[in-house]
Amino acid sequence: MREEISAGGVVIFGNAILLLRRYNGDWVLPKGKVEKEEALHQAAIREVYEESRARVEVLAYLGEIHYSYRDCWKEEVINKTVHWYLMKAKNMDCIPLKKEGFIEAQFIHMNRAAEFAKYRDERDIIQKAIRQFKQLL
Repeated sequence: MREEISAGGVVIFGNAILLLRRYNGDWVLPKGKVEKEEALHQAAIREVYEESRARVEVLAYLGEIHYSYRDCWKEEVINKTVHWYLMKAKNMDCIPLKKEGFIEAQFIHMNRAAEFAKYRDERDIIQKAIRQFKQLL
């Protein structure tokens, strides 16, 4: 069993949240692996930029989620921890990273973003981000 650490962001611009759509139709939040000796928040900023070209600033740490999945290529189970950050986009410009299977990057209204998200833990972190964002206003 392998351990993996990732970081990502719930990116807000105005009243909308950035979601990425995969080739299979799933909508997800931008996230990715933390590189060696990279700070978690820096990894989150880098991954958001790499996957969507969105330029962001971190507003707050939202927490972490844990899950396991099977890597079909290496036939091993991976225990993953994802650290999430509330982020603010500088504008709505975004482009999906196609080489990682993203075909669309879109800001979706806060009231609907959670229902678009494929995974329950991401829906939960979106709801938490919205609550925390409203407290910052």
